[in-house]
Amino acid sequence: MDIAVAERVNKIGSYAFADVDNIVDQLKKEGIEPIDFGVGDPTLPTPEIIRDACIKGLEKRKSSGYPSYIGNEEYRKTVAWWSKQRFGIDLDPDTEIMSTIGSKEAIFNFPETFINPGDYTLALNPGYPAWSRGTHFAEGKTYYLNLLPENKFLPDFGSIPKKVLKKAKLLWINYPNNPTTAFPTKEFYQEVLEVGDRYNIIVASDESYTENYYDEPPQSILGLKRDGVVVFQSLSKRSNMTCYRVGWIAGDSRIISAYKKVKPNIDSGTATFIQDAAIAALKDEKHVKVLREDYRKKRDIIINSFSKIGLERCEPKGTIYLWQKVPDGYTSLDFSKKLLAKEVAVVTTPGSWLSQEAHGVNPGEGFVRLALVPSIEKVKEAARKIENLKL
Repeated sequence: MDIAVAERVNKIGSYAFADVDNIVDQLKKEGIEPIDFGVGDPTLPTPEIIRDACIKGLEKRKSSGYPSYIGNEEYRKTVAWWSKQRFGIDLDPDTEIMSTIGSKEAIFNFPETFINPGDYTLALNPGYPAWSRGTHFAEGKTYYLNLLPENKFLPDFGSIPKKVLKKAKLLWINYPNNPTTAFPTKEFYQEVLEVGDRYNIIVASDESYTENYYDEPPQSILGLKRDGVVVFQSLSKRSNMTCYRVGWIAGDSRIISAYKKVKPNIDSGTATFIQDAAIAALKDEKHVKVLREDYRKKRDIIINSFSKIGLERCEPKGTIYLWQKVPDGYTSLDFSKKLLAKEVAVVTTPGSWLSQEAHGVNPGEGFVRLALVPSIEKVKEAARKIENLKL
C-alpha cells in the first residue's frame, strides 16, 4: 500500500538538535569521543534530595492509578508557594496553575486552544522550535520576530505589519533567552504587555531559564500583570530534571481554564511520583545555588578561551548557554565544523540552525551556541583545544 504522510508533517524540516546528535554519533563511530556543547541536556546527576523523594513516591503511589490531568493539589500548592517566595506572586493553585509534562508538550499543544486556521502566532527568531511547530499543527501561521544584536536581541514590535497584529492570537517570549542569553527588564515586559493589550494578543512567556542566572535574578512577567498572560515553567534546567518531564503553566485563570479542556485529550497527566520529586525540588534552593556556581565556572572558562583567540567576549547574565560571535570570514556552520575537526572535537550548534530565514535574513547567522553541560574537566579540556585553534 501507499503510505501518505500528512502535509503538515511534510512541511516541517528536521529538528535541529536531532541533527546535532547525528554529528556526535558519526564522530563516535570514528572512535572519537567529542566534547558535546550541542544539546542543552545537563550531565550532572539529578540532586539526591530529588531522587530520594521520587523513590519514596514510587512506594507511596503504588496504587494511585492515573494521575490528575491538572496536577495533584499538593504539587499545585507547592508551585504557588514557590512562586510567592521567588517572585512575590500570589497564584490560586485551583484556578491559575496546572501541571505539565515538562514545558515542551505544553508549549507545543498550547496553540490548539487558541489558534484557528489562518491566525498568527508571533514568535522569537532564533527560538524554541515548539513555538512555531505547535502553531503549524494547529493550522496557524507564525510571524517571526528577528532577534538582532543591534536591538540587544529584543524583538522590534514596531516592525510588525498591522495586518499581522490584527490576526495574531499568541505572542511567545522567552527571557532569559535561549539561545541569545538576552536578559529581561521591566521596561521590556511593559512593552510586551502593551502590545498584548492593544491588539488583544495572549502573552505566552516561556520562563524555563529564570533560575539559571549568575548575579541578578530575573523577574517573571506575571509580577507585572496577570490579565491575558500565561507563563510556562520547567524543572529541567533548574534542578537537572530533564528526564523527569515535569513543569507547569500559570497565569490568567481564563487561559488556564481553556487549556484544561485541551490537555485531557492529549495525555493523562504528570506521574504522581514525579510530582513528589518536583515538590522536593521546589522546596530546596541549596542544590540550585550549587548548579548555578557550576555553570558560572564553566561559563568563565569557555569565555576566556574564545577571548584568547581574539573572539568577541560574550558574558551572559543567565541561561546555561553562550551565544558566541564567530570569527570574521566564517559562517556559523563553518565555525562549528572548525570546532568539530578531529583534533578539537568540540560540538556546538550553528546559530543558523536555530533560526528561520525571515524578512530577508537568518538572525542566527554569525553565531554559535554552546550549552554549558559537559563536566568542569571536559570544559577545561575543550578550552585548551580552543586556545590552540588556528583561525
